Amino acid sequence: MKSLLKHVGPGFLLAGAAIGVSHLVQATRAGADYGVVLIFAILIACLTKYPFMEFGSRYAAATGKNLIDGYRSLGQWYVIVFGLITISTMFIIQAAVTIVSAGLAEYLFGFGWSNFTWSLVLLIFCVLILRIGKYKKLDLLMKIVISLLTVSTLFSVIIAAFQTDFTAISFNKSTELWTLGGIGFIIALMGWMPIPIDASVWHSIWTQEKTKQSLQQPSSKHSYFDFNLGYLSATLLGILFFAMGLFLMNGSNISFASGSVAFSKQLIEMYTQTLGEWSRVLIAFIAFVTMFSTTLTVTDAFPRVMSKLLQNTSISKKETPTYHLFLILIPAVALGILFFLKSSFTVLVDFAAGLSFLASPILGWFNLKLMTLKSNPIHLSPAYLVFSKICLFFLICFGLGYLVYEIIN
Repeated sequence: MKSLLKHVGPGFLLAGAAIGVSHLVQATRAGADYGVVLIFAILIACLTKYPFMEFGSRYAAATGKNLIDGYRSLGQWYVIVFGLITISTMFIIQAAVTIVSAGLAEYLFGFGWSNFTWSLVLLIFCVLILRIGKYKKLDLLMKIVISLLTVSTLFSVIIAAFQTDFTAISFNKSTELWTLGGIGFIIALMGWMPIPIDASVWHSIWTQEKTKQSLQQPSSKHSYFDFNLGYLSATLLGILFFAMGLFLMNGSNISFASGSVAFSKQLIEMYTQTLGEWSRVLIAFIAFVTMFSTTLTVTDAFPRVMSKLLQNTSISKKETPTYHLFLILIPAVALGILFFLKSSFTVLVDFAAGLSFLASPILGWFNLKLMTLKSNPIHLSPAYLVFSKICLFFLICFGLGYLVYEIIN
């Protein structure tokens, strides 16, 4: 057990990156607006992405390399495609998760600061944690954050369950579930739950960094345990946030806000009305920590990815100057987007979301092809290979469904 726990860490970072708007807003809204039926969408989404996410940790444990190194072994075009996807989305994603964290920070602390001021403060705080504490402190902090988030969310949902009239909960509340708008919501929910497949690359890099810290290559068993701990935590929290919406908001006739921060505030207010004023700080804390964990891990992930993309080899005992350069550059550009491009920010977020959505089956195929190379020391069982191909088929269907929806809409 001591040896097992020594290698735990990258899974918590994966959970921290995953648990964000997809959980706090989309999963909660699924329970609130549509009812029990959409729990199946969450479970199917998490199941179909599982093998392609798991390949990242498996490859890093077996080879000591990250998935970007693996893409290089497939051919330079694989690296270029992944690099273009990353560059096209990283600044916008950084800005999007930061601005939601900023809005929730002001709600929780009430300093009277603007969203931009909070964004600046939060990003400086994230950069300082990563610059001074490096991977070791990030690893420790995310273990604490995800553990607190899981316990506090579970506690809140249990309390809400005791206050709920289950006869008022609908299996399918909305008559619009199978309309164009409802299908669009389902596609978006499944596309982002629990996280896009880009993060498999992040996890492989974090596994590599953990190996440098522990000075010991993790076994397949250790890496598998760590990945499952993080991925199943993200899945569990998705279900818990869905339950929040189902228990507290499904039976109401309130029209819920479309914006992430506004919707989160409605959730906090409804919790307060149901359970009492004492619960306001608890739910506000959960909402803020949910988004801050995403902001912190994303602030670390993109610079690491860019550093690996610009390296010819991943064998390095120290963080490279490239990592530190992008650790400043990406937050700075994200702040510039928030300051100068306010009017077009929603369009930029929609673009990044759509690109990440369409990239999932492409990157899923990259990961599956890498795992099935004859030169690869990893051998998938016939049953797991079939399961992976079925999951890839579903991801392709989701991607085609998204394209059709965008064309019709």
